Amino acid sequence: MARRSGSFSTITEPFRSFWHRFSYGLLIAAAFGLLVLGKADIVLVERTRTAIVDATAPILDVLSRPAATVSDLLQQARELRDLRDENARLREENARLMQWQQAARLLEAENRSLRALTGYIPDPAASYVTGRVIGDSGGPFVRSVLVNVGSRDGVEKGQAAMTGQGLAGRIAEVGYQHARALLITDLNSRIPVIVENTRDRAILAGDNTVRPKLLYLDSNAKVSPGDRIVTSGHAGALPPGLPVGIVISVSDHEVRVKPFVEWHKIEYLRLVDFSLPAAARSEPTRQEASQSPGRR
Repeated sequence: MARRSGSFSTITEPFRSFWHRFSYGLLIAAAFGLLVLGKADIVLVERTRTAIVDATAPILDVLSRPAATVSDLLQQARELRDLRDENARLREENARLMQWQQAARLLEAENRSLRALTGYIPDPAASYVTGRVIGDSGGPFVRSVLVNVGSRDGVEKGQAAMTGQGLAGRIAEVGYQHARALLITDLNSRIPVIVENTRDRAILAGDNTVRPKLLYLDSNAKVSPGDRIVTSGHAGALPPGLPVGIVISVSDHEVRVKPFVEWHKIEYLRLVDFSLPAAARSEPTRQEASQSPGRR
């Protein structure tokens, strides 16, 4: 069928031929022209770019929604998978906790029976006051710190000075607005302690180093590095079970303990009143400590 004269394709044929022949050069010229125009009139180019972005933003928003929807679906699938894993883990943990709860109930019933047989009197509830460390002796012969609470706050001599890690020392001096805590590393500090897993008694003695030692430990005691040391409660100086430190070295001559307290980070001390008898609030003397059997 012959092409009708004056049709649209006949009219545009020269323009299409021209574009195919010179399109590359025209694009380069257009790019160069836009570059020159951008240098000549920055404001005009900025306005034009803003108008183009405003015009194409709705289109980009519509085109991006399917991608965002797919991304959300993938994220939900990942979260569902993680929730299933978490649910399985929580079920296992809940089963273990139920077993521990049953064991705790049995132990509680056993403790009630034993307390009834022995006439056990529970320890009174402890009270405490927190003080900020305002002074550190830091000398070669004394290991003590000053805190900004005193007798006006209910602080008394002999109370335990503790941090979040464990026992730091005991209150040795009390003023109206301050108190001095003698640290367990001080040369004059003597704390009755016990090896937690073997129940061997000893005296934790400071010697002005950061690693106090155990004295008067029984000759048959089996102490190993890593054993936890806690207060024994003997002599009524401190209640039993307060964390003190761990054994760090054992030799024929001495056993050294690394306290739980990080001395260089002490900013606050909790002064705890365990309602102990006033007669028990003095530090055990060397003569008292020497009465304990042992070889060290």
